[in-house]
Amino acid sequence: MAMNKIAVRTILLGCLMMSATVFSQTGPARGDRDKIAASQAGASPIYFEVSAFNIPAIEPGNFNNELECNVRGGFPGFFEKVNQGKKVVVAFIGGSITQANFGYRLQTARYLEQAYPQARFQWINAGVSGTGTELGAFRIKEQVLNHRPDLIFIEFAVNGAYAPGMEGMIRQTIRENPNASICLIYTILTGQTVFYQKNELPPNIKGLEQVGIHYNLPAVNLGMEAASLEAEGKLVWKGTQADEGKILFSEDGIHPTTAGGNLYAAAIARAFKKIAAAKQLKKKELPEPLITAAWDEATMVDPSALEGLDNAWQLMPTDANPNLKKFNPWFSSVFTASTPGATFSFRFKGDMLGVFDIGGPEAGQLEWIIDGKPVKIMNRFNSYCNNRYRGQFDVVNVPQGIHLVKVVLSRQKADKLMILPEDKRADIIEHPEKYDQTVAYLGRILLRGTLLK
Repeated sequence: MAMNKIAVRTILLGCLMMSATVFSQTGPARGDRDKIAASQAGASPIYFEVSAFNIPAIEPGNFNNELECNVRGGFPGFFEKVNQGKKVVVAFIGGSITQANFGYRLQTARYLEQAYPQARFQWINAGVSGTGTELGAFRIKEQVLNHRPDLIFIEFAVNGAYAPGMEGMIRQTIRENPNASICLIYTILTGQTVFYQKNELPPNIKGLEQVGIHYNLPAVNLGMEAASLEAEGKLVWKGTQADEGKILFSEDGIHPTTAGGNLYAAAIARAFKKIAAAKQLKKKELPEPLITAAWDEATMVDPSALEGLDNAWQLMPTDANPNLKKFNPWFSSVFTASTPGATFSFRFKGDMLGVFDIGGPEAGQLEWIIDGKPVKIMNRFNSYCNNRYRGQFDVVNVPQGIHLVKVVLSRQKADKLMILPEDKRADIIEHPEKYDQTVAYLGRILLRGTLLK
C-alpha cells in the first residue's frame, strides 16, 4: 500500500511538472513576464474600505459554464458567520491583479457587502505585484493569517503558477485556522483564452487545480466569460482601445481594465451563488501533502529579532524616507547599512533562507556565508531599479538541518550600467553618483524553517 501511495504521488507530481513545462512553452511570453516583474510599484495598505472607492456595481449576469466554478467543499465557516450577521474578515492574496484597485478585488468586496448586508466585513489586501506563490507562502502568516480571516482568495495563476508554494499557503491556513474558507481564483493572460474557448483549462491552471482537488477547495476560472465574449467578437483582450460596442479587457494582456475587472468579479459573484446553493462540507483535518510539506514552515522574520546585527546596521522608519515611504504597509521600518563589511548573523533550522527587501539605484550586494562557506553573492540591484524603488526577494537553498548564517554587505560592486537595458540607462549616465553606492534595506528575513537562538 505504501508503494502505491508513493507511485500515485510521483505520477501527480509528474503531471504538475509537465503542466508547468507546457505553460513555459506556450506563455507567458517574455514581454508579458517582464510586465509582471516590473509592475511592482510599492505597497498597498493591508486594510481597505470599500466605501473609500467609487466602485462599479457588479451583477452576476447570465453567463453559464459548468467549468467556471468548482464548488467542492464550499465555504462553511464563511456562510455560517455571514448568516449570523457577525464580523467577517476577508483577505485577498495574490500578485499585481489582486493588489490593483480595479482588477477584481474592490468589485468583489462591494458585491459581497451588497449580497450579505447583515454581515460586518473587514477587508485585507495582501497583493504584492510581480511575485508568486513562493513569496506568498513566506508572507501569508504575517500579512493574512495573523488577522484571523474567515475567507481567503488566493490568486497567483499568471505569476508562475508554482503549485508547491500554493500548497504551502493552503496547508499553513488549514493548520492555523481550519475554519477559514479558501477560494482559489485563476486569472489568465494573452494566449490563454483559446483554452477556455475549447472548454479546456490552461496547463498552468491544471496544475493548480490538482492541489485544489486534493484539499477539496472551491475554485473559480475568472476568464471564461471574457474568452466567450472574445470568440463572439464582443471583446478585445489586449489593446489601447476597443471598437465601439466592444469591451477592452486589458491594455497589456495581463492587468484588467476596470471593465475587465468587472468581468472577473462577475465570475466570483456567480460562483458565490452556486456555492451558497450547494451543501457546505465541514473542514477535515490537514491531509497528507499532495506535492510537499516543505512550504508549511515558510515564514518571515523581522530583522530586529536577530541577535547578530553589528552596529553598522541601523533601524530606519520607512515613513521618514521619501523613497521608502510607499513600502510602509509592508515594512514600518527597515534595517539599513551603507558601509561595506556590515554584517549580521543568525542560526536556523531548515532548508531555505533569504530576504524580502527594497531595491533601488544605490542597492549593493549581499554575501551569504553558511556554515563557514561562501555560497552566494546576492545582488540587490536589478534591471527594474533604474531611478525607482521596488520590493523584491531572493532565497538561498541549503540542505535540511541546523545552519550558522553570516551575511555581509559586499565590498564588490556590480556593473549596474550593464545590468540596465540600453533604454533605461539615461538616469545612471546623468547621475552616476546615485548608483555608485552600496546600500541594503532589509525588510524581512525569509526562512523555510525555524529561527534558533
